[in-house]
Amino acid sequence: MSPILSFSKMSGAGNDFIVIDNMRLETDLAEEQIRNLCTRRTGIGADGMILVEPSDRYDFTMKYFNADGRPGSMCGNGGRCTVYFAWKYGICPEQTVFEANGCRYEAHVTGHEEVRLKMTLPGDFRDEFPAGEFTCAFVDTGSPHTIIYTDDVSRVDVDTSGRRIRNDTSLFPEGTNVNFLQITSPGTLTLRTFERGVEAETLACGTGAVAAALMSYRLGKISSRRVEITVKSGDILTVDFSEDMTDVYLAGPAKIVYKGTVKL
Repeated sequence: MSPILSFSKMSGAGNDFIVIDNMRLETDLAEEQIRNLCTRRTGIGADGMILVEPSDRYDFTMKYFNADGRPGSMCGNGGRCTVYFAWKYGICPEQTVFEANGCRYEAHVTGHEEVRLKMTLPGDFRDEFPAGEFTCAFVDTGSPHTIIYTDDVSRVDVDTSGRRIRNDTSLFPEGTNVNFLQITSPGTLTLRTFERGVEAETLACGTGAVAAALMSYRLGKISSRRVEITVKSGDILTVDFSEDMTDVYLAGPAKIVYKGTVKL
């Protein structure tokens, strides 16, 4: 492996990623290297790292690592960024099929720096249960997500409350992402997320946005099956889904911020 690593820094509605073309399988990074590269101020800085690798069945494989250097579960905004990257550099057409964590995903580059991603089937719905002082709901949208409703999401201490719930092993033995959301209309939400693996609040979370939309519809808190979700970055993610929630899509911005090289 070369001591000089080429990468692209990408943003998906504020979720930021280090994305690497590894179609030749020339890059093999250790957990500590990934963690150091994702560390802000001393490294490149990112919520996670993505390697774009070959697939025996589809256009490519997305291999995702959390900022802590460990392999992560599905990242919706990371998936959309990966598709835009792969399309931009000729790895796939604008309508593509790829795999991540052994699951099949379809996606479409719908415009300039815009990607729509079909998600996997949601599961493990838990409608309402107590977690400390909060009443929570839960759904797995490719990653585990706890949902907490609030009247004013801007006043929530996301880092403190999110960290406490994320580490409640009595309720979540493998941890959970924690989403605080405010219903703003029958088809709009405002969302803030504490992400597992990053261990902090992030500017956006794609699978969290999907979880927020699906659970809000399931609980009758919204009536639209096309939901616009404002995340902390100020960007808007759109989630649309069929009545039975078998077809679920996540759409929004995905852009290359800059390209660079780093010495390992």
